[in-house]
Amino acid sequence: MSEAVLDQIRQRLQSAFAPTELEVLDEGHKHTGHAGEGKGHFHLRIVSAAFAGCLPIKRHRMIYAALEGLMNNGIHALSIDAKAIE
Repeated sequence: MSEAVLDQIRQRLQSAFAPTELEVLDEGHKHTGHAGEGKGHFHLRIVSAAFAGCLPIKRHRMIYAALEGLMNNGIHALSIDAKAIE
């Protein structure tokens, strides 16, 4: 399931932000013993011109909006590193 979720995350973020850099990692192995045995824990690193002039909280909200429907339905926890193109 996590591979399918990874693909959905990548596709949605590519479509929404046309990033110059995008890395999505399944970090479920770091959370073994948590509810669901760590399934649904991901780390996201993204760089996009769409984030120019946005504070980090707005970048996170934009990402959550792009991933609507996946939060709590495939994604349990998401750590985000979102940057604008410098």
